[in-house]
Amino acid sequence: MKKLVLIVFIFILLLITFPLIGMSQLEEKQGEANYQVIPDEAIRLRILANSDSDADQELKRMVRDEVNEVITEWVAEITDIEEARKLIEARIPEINEIVKEVLKEEGSSDSFKVEYGSNITFPAKLYGDYVYPAGEYEAVLITIGEGKGDNWWCVLFPPLCFLDFSNGTTVAEEEDTEEEPQVAEEKTEVKFFLFEWFGWS
Repeated sequence: MKKLVLIVFIFILLLITFPLIGMSQLEEKQGEANYQVIPDEAIRLRILANSDSDADQELKRMVRDEVNEVITEWVAEITDIEEARKLIEARIPEINEIVKEVLKEEGSSDSFKVEYGSNITFPAKLYGDYVYPAGEYEAVLITIGEGKGDNWWCVLFPPLCFLDFSNGTTVAEEEDTEEEPQVAEEKTEVKFFLFEWFGWS
């Protein structure tokens, strides 16, 4: 009798659980698509480090943080790409000053160059399950020193610089990773509860 009740219970549990799992997976894929897809009309930011040394890569990240913070504020309320283009192009001298100030504060003697155009070259990049093809894109390009180190890039407009496309990580993935242990514990507790209920512990 217990076995029959268990079979019926498991059957009902599966009927309830499978649709929920399917919806959860669909929502997760839709969320990833929202994170990964870049609009056809977008303005990127690409920064090339002088080299791959720890010091040069750290300097690149400092420049990234300062430039990204300022430009994100500039375009925060803008919804039209033409307006964003005009604003960013007009403020390239300000971006120059930001980069210059960061290098000065860090005691770097590296030269640098800030460019803005629609023909900035990007290499192919795998980001999760989505491949961004190599090509020429509209972007602000900051080259530090010889520009032979690893690059970093994101999308300035529409604002997507909370994602690091160079490393291929997303906020959602980090949050999912933190929640996994808790889910595992809950599944374990359900398993033991069933065993104890039927006296199979």
